[in-house]
Amino acid sequence: MKAIIVSIGDEVLIGQIVNTNAAWMGKVLNDVGIEVIENIVISDTSAHITTTLDHALSKADIILTTGGLGPTKDDLTTKTLAQYFGAELVLQEEVLERLKQMLEQRGRELTEQNQKVALVPKDCKVILNPKGTAPALWFERNGKSVIAMPGVPYEMKDFMTKFIIPEFERRGVTQSLFHKTIMTAGTGETVLAEHIKDIEAALPPHIKLAFLPRLGIVRLRLSGKGDDKQALEVDVNEYAQQIVQKIPKYVYGYDEKPLAAAVGDLLLERNATLSVAESCTGGYISQQIVQNAGSSAYYEGGIIAYSYELKSKLLGVSMDLLNTHGAVSQEAVEAMAKGAIERMGTDYAIATSGIAGPGGGMPDKPVGTIWMATASKTEIFSKKYQFTPYRDINIPLSANMALNGLRRFMLRELEEVSLISFKT
Repeated sequence: MKAIIVSIGDEVLIGQIVNTNAAWMGKVLNDVGIEVIENIVISDTSAHITTTLDHALSKADIILTTGGLGPTKDDLTTKTLAQYFGAELVLQEEVLERLKQMLEQRGRELTEQNQKVALVPKDCKVILNPKGTAPALWFERNGKSVIAMPGVPYEMKDFMTKFIIPEFERRGVTQSLFHKTIMTAGTGETVLAEHIKDIEAALPPHIKLAFLPRLGIVRLRLSGKGDDKQALEVDVNEYAQQIVQKIPKYVYGYDEKPLAAAVGDLLLERNATLSVAESCTGGYISQQIVQNAGSSAYYEGGIIAYSYELKSKLLGVSMDLLNTHGAVSQEAVEAMAKGAIERMGTDYAIATSGIAGPGGGMPDKPVGTIWMATASKTEIFSKKYQFTPYRDINIPLSANMALNGLRRFMLRELEEVSLISFKT
């Protein structure tokens, strides 16, 4: 079955509110094997609603709309749907009674304006709203379903989970769906695609592979669709294992596992502790670490040292070194990592220093130049990266690259630059 989601409302169209409804609905429908082929946002006008319905009904079996069911003048969805399906508006007593009860509970009186939500198109299925006033409206025409719901997120979710999805399951129009997401870090999607192109080409029609990149991380999502869920899981897991065997050094986990959580698992396995010395990332690495429950078992703390003075005072980096090489240098970032281990007494440390932008670049150190170091009590690894001119990209990208650097340091998977031994 194919579905189209239609979000109605100028406030969504102009970005006044973020359209979280459509994202949530898409996931829920996908989870039961209903394919969402389009996600449309339109203004709250009869003309736009009508033309969108024409388009959607020509392409999909299920059309789900949100918004425009309220009692005010700008809420035109109910009236437009009645006209579209040639149905007169009638007073629905059950809706009116529900409305009265809710208003009484809130200490409010029923007004003529309020009563408009009880005017619904004749001959459509009306679903009472347990969490609000406006009901959901379900139309059936030529084997296709048009379902209109309020735009309030918690009301829409209640309709979807308690009434709409169960009804589609009862009708047998849903399918088993199984996803397996392989989490990777340290390389881009084009490199990964080259490594696994033979596996991708051999995938059967009922299994699809999607490359989902974000800053420093690429998710490889295998999605299988079929009637036998158990067989589907076996098939998808088998292909996932084949992919992992092709790219083992890039894989750090499965199914949306945060990179910082994977690093935390390695530290726990070793009964080891971690500290962080951050300059350009400004605490972002530490934030990623402490978002994971149980991080206090291995994370001792971090120092954000932007200025030369604090790098020297808090991390023990010598002023001579900083004046000679600058803060954005291999020498400085290695000294920061060593200082973090010495000052905080941890087994491992991460350090970052760079020019996040948009200003501050120099001919020999343009914006996006980032030095990172990973250290243990006896060894250190450092590397320079050249990222983008954009601060909002450089900071989270640096954090992910630094965390992945620590992961590979602990797994002894480093290449390109040899480890340097030192004594603390």
